[in-house]
Formats: sequence, structure tokens, C-alpha cells
Amino acid sequence: MSQLFSPLALGPITLSNRIIIAPMCQYSAENGLATAWHTNHWCQLLQSGAGLCILEATAVSPEGRISDLDLGIWHDDCANSIEQQLRAGRACSNMPIFIQLAHAGRKASTRAPWLKYGARDANEPRGWPVLSSSALAYSPDFQTPTAMTGQDIEQFILDTVSASQRAADIGLNGIELHAAHGYLLHQFLSPLSNQRDDQYGGSLANRCRLLLDVFDAVKQQVGKTLAVGVRLSATDWVEGGWDLAQSLYLSKALESRGCDFIHVSTGGLSPAQNIPAAPLFQVPFASAIKAHVATPVIAVGLITEPTQAETIIKDQQADAVALARALIYQPRWPWHAAAELSAQLPIPPQYLRCVPPAIHN
Repeated sequence: MSQLFSPLALGPITLSNRIIIAPMCQYSAENGLATAWHTNHWCQLLQSGAGLCILEATAVSPEGRISDLDLGIWHDDCANSIEQQLRAGRACSNMPIFIQLAHAGRKASTRAPWLKYGARDANEPRGWPVLSSSALAYSPDFQTPTAMTGQDIEQFILDTVSASQRAADIGLNGIELHAAHGYLLHQFLSPLSNQRDDQYGGSLANRCRLLLDVFDAVKQQVGKTLAVGVRLSATDWVEGGWDLAQSLYLSKALESRGCDFIHVSTGGLSPAQNIPAAPLFQVPFASAIKAHVATPVIAVGLITEPTQAETIIKDQQADAVALARALIYQPRWPWHAAAELSAQLPIPPQYLRCVPPAIHN
């Protein structure tokens, strides 16, 4: 039997298989509201046959957006727009849906990736002032942020808790806290971006404090009914930055607090990163974390072939695999994987004429 197509429990939510659709920013929102683009995008993902869909990084406050085109959930209108644009996809699929809650920190107020690279100035139309752990810019092309005060930190925690409750209110199944790719929570974790001298800076325990405080608050708010997990970058790929040893410490701390899953990526904090990108290059980090915690671990990063995914699960390098670009390129990737691995999965009856009989259950 294929291990990739076996069930997996993430806290209170059980997935039918271990293929996860990773969050993918679409830069297609209007004032934080989901649009018709999201309807078409999400319908496609929810018909893919994966076990779980995690919606794109969704800002918990307007200033937490990466760009002015980012999806938001800081207001009921934002949440209602997500519910509305998911309606068609949900009517045809029972796939669990999580949402990634995010704040971009010093990487906020940027242009969409297909526009000129870099950030918008604070006084530029469609730009705004940015916040971070310390007053250190991501690069010369980005704004120098204002270091967050204690009041700013308290407000960020409140915003994230409120966002998690809105997600619960519209019937989503889980929360992924975005502590990866150089965004705000990652900025607090890494010594390269965090030079504070208060309880949120300096020692490893202090640099982990904000993420753990946010996790505890969200878990208390919605953790009985929703899965609550974290996406982290296991290394900055920069000398003297956040690394695997610190990630193991954080993972144990999250496990002790009842974290339902850890989604392991890398990089994104510094332009000085030296990433040896190659197939499966991030899987060893997921494997190292899985060896230290009982919490389910998700591996991601250039996993493109069904046999790769099956081996990762079979060899217990991770409990699930996440795909993003590969699923956009081949929206029925799980169907093809099931055929290649001699597995079965549910197929909508309207499509039964299009698939090998052996993969339908």
C-alpha cells in the first residue's frame, strides 16, 4: 500500500492522504478582499485530490501585507470575502482547508513580484510605513522599519488571535502561523534581524518568545476545534543566522505547547543567503526535526515526482509533503501520483471516464 495515500491526523483534523497544497501568494486581492481570481484558483486546488489545502499568506493587519494586493483577514469583510470565494469549491469538495496567517514586517509595502522589484516608500501611493523586530532594512531596496514597541507587539498578538477566530467563524479547519521566509515572526527569531535588548531579543529563548506567545494565544482561542501549526525556515542559509540547531530548540518548545504540525521550509530572511537549490534540498531539515519531535512534520521544496514523495513518507523523513508550483503546473498531480503508486483516491463521478479505473475508490 502507498504510504503517501494513507490518512494523517493533524490535531483534530484528519487528512485522507499526505499530499498538502502549500500556501501560494496570488497578489490578486482588492483592499484585502478575495476576488474572482481566488474563486477560480481555489476551485482548481480543491479538485486536485490532495489531502489538504493551505490558503495563501493572509495578513492579520493592513500594514502586515507584503503588497497592497495581498489577501487579508483583519476585518469581517475580508473573512466574508474568503468565505464567498470558497463557496463554489467547497460545494464540490470536502478537502480540509487551512489558512496561513501572516505579517510581513520589514518585507511589507512591496510591489507585486511581476512589477519592479523592491518596496514602495511609506509616502508613495499604495505604500505605508513598516515595522520589524529592529530598525534594520531587508536590503537597500526596502524601507528601514521602525522597531516594534511593546504596544505594537501586543497589538500584533491581538490581531492574530482575532484573525484566527474569523477563520474559525467561516468554517476553516486550521491555522498555520507564518514564521518563515523572512517575514515578521522570522525577523524576531533570527539574530541577523533581531537586535533587541528586551524580553524579545538577545538569547534564543527571548527571540522565540513572540512566536510562542502568539502560538499560545491562538491555540487557546481556537485550538479545540481547529488544527494550529507553524511554518518555519529551518535555516537562513547565512553564517551567524537562524539555523537547524535553533530550529530544533523551537520545535521542541512548540511540541510542548501542543503544536499540531510543523511545516519546514528554509531561507527568505536575507539577500545574502546562499541556497543550494536542488530536488529535495530542504527535506533533510524536515527529517532532522521529525527525529526530535512527535509532532507531525511537513516537508516542502522541489518535491515534484510521486516516487520522491512516497520515499519521504515511507522512510519516515516527514509525515506529509507539501507541493506548490508543481500543483499549479499539473493541477491533477495527486491523480497521476495515485496511478503511478497503485493507490486509490476519490474521483468526482463526472470525471470517472477520464481516469484509470484502478485509482478510483
